[in-house]
Amino acid sequence: MTPTPTRTRSRSRSRRALLCAALLTLTVQTAAAPALASRPEGPGGHGGRDCVRTERPLDGDARRILDITRKAKSDLKLKSVELRVTVDGREVLTDALGESMTGVPAEPDMHFRAGSVAFAHIGTALLQLVEEGRVGLDDTVEQWLPDVPKADRITLRMLASNTTGLHDYVTDPAFLAELGPHPFRQWSPAQLLAYPYHHSFWYEPGTSWSYSHANYLLLVAALEKITGTRIDRLVRERVTGPLGLRNTQNNFTPDIPSPVLHAFTSDRGFYEESTFWNPSWTTAPGAVITTHICDLATSARAIGSGELLSYRSYRTLLNPGTVGLGGGTARCPASICLKQTEAKHFGLGVIVVNGWVLQNPSFSGYAAIQAYLPSKGLAIAVSATKTPTTPAGNMAEVVAQRIAAALAPNDPLAIT
Repeated sequence: MTPTPTRTRSRSRSRRALLCAALLTLTVQTAAAPALASRPEGPGGHGGRDCVRTERPLDGDARRILDITRKAKSDLKLKSVELRVTVDGREVLTDALGESMTGVPAEPDMHFRAGSVAFAHIGTALLQLVEEGRVGLDDTVEQWLPDVPKADRITLRMLASNTTGLHDYVTDPAFLAELGPHPFRQWSPAQLLAYPYHHSFWYEPGTSWSYSHANYLLLVAALEKITGTRIDRLVRERVTGPLGLRNTQNNFTPDIPSPVLHAFTSDRGFYEESTFWNPSWTTAPGAVITTHICDLATSARAIGSGELLSYRSYRTLLNPGTVGLGGGTARCPASICLKQTEAKHFGLGVIVVNGWVLQNPSFSGYAAIQAYLPSKGLAIAVSATKTPTTPAGNMAEVVAQRIAAALAPNDPLAIT
């Protein structure tokens, strides 16, 4: 299933005309957009001010979304929930519930770690470089990364779409045994890559699908060689800057810009603060990002609509050839080589689920989701933190799923 894009800001009238003409050939059925109450979105989310709560009193869909979120926070025993919902780029509701720390209320402009959202930005930057003819998606990486195993068979497309066959160090017991006792350790890419390099490939590159953080470590290294530009600067120039994401930035240290949404976790067997645990293991230096909920909603809409891409590149973003790959084999269990289907598959740094385009970072007590439904122009951004009794898993997803069920009941955000 290929979602039908609704572009809220296109680069030209001609591209909009091309997009509309191309969409006539698609067979995806789309429902009429819901009649959601919405307000204009100014720079920074509120007429030039920083990210703040929607003005009261609330009515209609804004009130309904807030009621759903309050109930979800209670049901899931969350410490905090931040959320922003927009339709065609126009605010429906922005709010924050609960506490950042004891006695410190959560606020919408508090910054949190955004993890794999960076992969969506990097995938978009890669496709821009392809559009400009500076590189080809099917170029192998040996010219930039000659020391990578099977470099002559691994392409940029495979790195960005997780089809190389490299193991994921994040699920490696040896890595976890080192990470758990040392949450403040600074990791280098070479140290992280040593874990997948100790294993044989799950499959020959390009023949199946399996998620691996190693792929994006290598993709970042390749892009920096290709462009001669550090990845944080490259993404700022090509993605976050043009989108006006002023509160989305890379951090080379565990610091988070103030104001900070604090995180807590029971990952190590007891409930503790994890806000400033070192995130260097999550991805490559220069791609470790923080954001706030208003930027996350803007990112959801812009990435999910392909705002910065041509129509052809946008289609590649949504399916770079992953559909049909995966499925368990004698060498790779089905729990790792997940079957990629039309309804649910990995794109080029994004995940596509029943027409939704999303990313869903979750680590060290932080959980978030950015999700966009092109057929309705609907963006949902949620960030959540935990209490000692919060269920395991990404609870921001669950909050977003409940909101999606109310606003787009025919398009379930069924991630798991």
